[in-house]
Amino acid sequence: MAASPHSPNSTFRRLRGQHSPAEFAALVRRAAKEIGETVSCDARYIGRVESGEIRCPNYAYERVFRHMFPGRALADLGFSPRESVRGRSAQRDPSSVLTHRSPSSAKESDVLRRAFMAGGSATVAAATLSLTLLGDTRRLPSRAGESEADAVEDAVRQIRLLDDRHGADALYRRAAEPLRTAYALLDAGATRQSTEDRLHSGAGELAVSVGWLAHDSGRFDDARSHYAEALATARVARDAGLEAHAFSNMAFLARDRWRSREAVRAAQAGRRAARSLGSPRLLSLLALREAGGWAGLGDRRACEEALTRAHTEFSRGESDADPEWMSFFGQAELESLEARCWSSLGEHARAARHARRAADLQDPHFARNVALYTAELAGDLARAGAPDEAAWAGGRVLDLLAEVQSTRVRSMLSETADTLVPHQRSPRVGAFLTRHATA
Repeated sequence: MAASPHSPNSTFRRLRGQHSPAEFAALVRRAAKEIGETVSCDARYIGRVESGEIRCPNYAYERVFRHMFPGRALADLGFSPRESVRGRSAQRDPSSVLTHRSPSSAKESDVLRRAFMAGGSATVAAATLSLTLLGDTRRLPSRAGESEADAVEDAVRQIRLLDDRHGADALYRRAAEPLRTAYALLDAGATRQSTEDRLHSGAGELAVSVGWLAHDSGRFDDARSHYAEALATARVARDAGLEAHAFSNMAFLARDRWRSREAVRAAQAGRRAARSLGSPRLLSLLALREAGGWAGLGDRRACEEALTRAHTEFSRGESDADPEWMSFFGQAELESLEARCWSSLGEHARAARHARRAADLQDPHFARNVALYTAELAGDLARAGAPDEAAWAGGRVLDLLAEVQSTRVRSMLSETADTLVPHQRSPRVGAFLTRHATA
């Protein structure tokens, strides 16, 4: 029997069995990878499903759940029919969250939701085109409700999914439009305090995501502005999780801009915000951000102390308190961030070992990260005096750049090519340099 908006989804809870919400979320993410989908499922999402807050999953989650439970329809999983949640049927449903609005307002809400959720699986062009639909703020409802909060959260997931697959360059300009819409919704106010809290968190996370797209595509000033906007939103809403996320990205940006002391301070501020959240993985990531700053300052001892903390926290494992946005942070990312520390300290052979492990451990489905880690490997090998191996790794990155659009990866590869010029008489190096120049 399908769950109503106010009743728990007991069917889905039974399907979870003896697994904790975090364990079941990990199974969902693993099933998604098996069919080529990417979902940022965490314990909070499972809780929202089981409480009945999510009456019907989006299409990506639906495909994953059908894969996990073959032969079962959405109703067999405890969900409501899609047509009763979205579209015209939702306007006629007396128990719908939109019933307090006029029909025209409800229709506008559905247009907004579909604009947020459209696209994503065919091509970057089609997906980014869908995001531009959010620029028309004339369609905003007078007061935001649960459907608008859902739409903002889904937009964050959609942007992260597209970035994982394709990189930031093709997404940034289009993604700025949904961000403006999210803050317009926040400014319009919400129908209840819980919805306003979700909008604050969602808009802030969207600001971080758009800031990351700017960061990865080399628009550092834009990235700094978006991260600052997210931090301000976190402070207004007293959202410690969002504050920690904003500081984490600000530390990363400062490191990439060689503002190493700023990176250290931002990471430490993020750690203070994260202390009460109960997520060892988040503390591990922030320790790695701090380590990167210390490495940039040439302080090996402080860097090693931060790396030790990072490994200690990481070894504690996943937690129900891990934020949804941290789905990218696994062993591969840890190895990559440590590689950058050793590279900054001039230990390129050691850095290369970690970068190689990062590239080997990364799921091939996340093409952007595979390209990034392999570009790091190529650069470290070139500086460690292994030009032929560096050329081989650089060639792999060029293969991936047919799919990935990332200014950051291309810049790293260009630096590697410059380093390899003195070795151009090597056939493998010469072939790589020729191909790189052509590309």
